[in-house]
Amino acid sequence: MKTAFLFTGQGSQFVGMGSALAARYSVARDTFAEADEALGESISTLCFEGPEEQLGLTTNTQPATLAVSIAAYRALGATPDLAAGHSLGEYTALTAAGSFGFADALNLVRQRAEFMQDAVPVGDGGMVVLRKLSLDEARGLCDEIDAGICEIANLNAPGQIVLSGETAAMDQVVEKLGRQALRLPVSVPFHSSMLKPAAGRFAEVLGGIEMHDPAFPIYCNVDAALVTDASAARDALERQFAGSVLWQTSIERMIQDAGIGRFVELGPKPTLSRMVPNIARGIEVDGLESVAVSTPDELEAVCE
Repeated sequence: MKTAFLFTGQGSQFVGMGSALAARYSVARDTFAEADEALGESISTLCFEGPEEQLGLTTNTQPATLAVSIAAYRALGATPDLAAGHSLGEYTALTAAGSFGFADALNLVRQRAEFMQDAVPVGDGGMVVLRKLSLDEARGLCDEIDAGICEIANLNAPGQIVLSGETAAMDQVVEKLGRQALRLPVSVPFHSSMLKPAAGRFAEVLGGIEMHDPAFPIYCNVDAALVTDASAARDALERQFAGSVLWQTSIERMIQDAGIGRFVELGPKPTLSRMVPNIARGIEVDGLESVAVSTPDELEAVCE
């Protein structure tokens, strides 16, 4: 059975993440020690002990989540047929595939977070999750909003679409939909055109980072298409900065085009693996396996 590894994105963090893996597996402990050295601070302590408000800062969340996911990947000690990661997780997928050095990736995603946070003043932008709206309905809603920028940021799964844009526009969405819309507790309008001014700055930083062809193919967010070389991976990441995350489409293509029958998520806690069955039902596919590796017990169950 062909297997895809999925790497979790931002929003899955919690105090204590990765601590059980580090306690049981020396390779996970070594990964956190490597992360601490690369960042010049104890990101491992922040993961294991908090405080929560510091862990929740975008500039800490992104490298911390990448570190936990790579620790899980190394502890698992297996190679997938292909992989994908949700937003931040795409950097982790490329790190697992050897496109980025681990230290480079940690510092890169911290800079990515800084550019994103600096791009839009706090209070000027936000995000809203739509509940049980189709893609066509979401597109129609964006066309109706006239209070400011309103764009589709994440196409996650059937009935789970995330909008991003100006605060007034997000307020208007909530006013229109009521309980069908939920404001996310973020201060940055991720994956929206509001980040384009910072995208150029980030592209310059990314251009200075050494990249190698991935050891296994990666489905990129912005196109929901396979990338197999460093040049294509770099281009996709540049466009992903202010582009939509086509996660549902990526999973559909993994199933239908690549013949993936087993999905294994690596990250702080199960998020993406829970979306897979919903996406599979939408294309009338049964019998898929979708599991997560975030604890030692989960890891050992996968290895059985």
